[in-house]
Amino acid sequence: MKESESSPLIPTAFAKRLKFYVTSPQPCPYLPDKSERKVFASLTTDGAVPLNDSLTRSGFRRSQTIAYRPACAGCNACKSVRIVVDDFEWKRRWRKIEKRNQDLQRTPQRAAASREQFRLLKRYLDSRHSDGGMNEMELRDYVNMVDASPVRTVVFEYRGEPEPDYPDGPLIAAALTDILRDGLSMVYSFYRPEEDRRSLGVHMILSHIRLAQELHLPYVYLGYWVKNSPKMGYKTDFGPLEMFDGENWRRMTEQDYI
Repeated sequence: MKESESSPLIPTAFAKRLKFYVTSPQPCPYLPDKSERKVFASLTTDGAVPLNDSLTRSGFRRSQTIAYRPACAGCNACKSVRIVVDDFEWKRRWRKIEKRNQDLQRTPQRAAASREQFRLLKRYLDSRHSDGGMNEMELRDYVNMVDASPVRTVVFEYRGEPEPDYPDGPLIAAALTDILRDGLSMVYSFYRPEEDRRSLGVHMILSHIRLAQELHLPYVYLGYWVKNSPKMGYKTDFGPLEMFDGENWRRMTEQDYI
């Protein structure tokens, strides 16, 4: 389901109604000694679902009720990337990770925050991102993050085998995911930090690729990739990838990674 070379990524009817804003410069979370700015638009409007689809296909990323894209002066390092589902290479190590997590049950839940999800998120943030801005998140912030979505959003819960205290199985991992016309967009995912052996972050990406195949959706959107950022390096493992170069999506080559 490729976009036509001649069709606009943002339909004219939407473009005429949109108002874009630019944030003030802030320290870049990915590259040292750099500052970042974002251009963003509100999704709290009629037609939010097709608008979010169009903006995602033009390199934007959703966060709560806005869609944003980096707009940094003198820097173009952030690239929106997506997995080409039909061409994904199912390497032996991917199948080993799937087997390692075959006891987990993936269940879609409507976009409504739960205390159980929030407790898991806090464990994850305290362990993996203790110095990040999200670490100060409270329950009401998480509720706004999940419940405020104006588009088609699902929370995929990954649960283990039922236990006496957890008849539905303990919550091991979760992924907040937007359902787009041409794919799945992984907005945010988190998991039990102590279960390193499972490679849960990788497993959830593989799980989304499987689901996209089942739904006949061509892409899994992974958000932004920054070549020189260690935080983003894992995304290049899930090739082949396409990246948005500012005007079009194109298949990434070895030169892009060097």
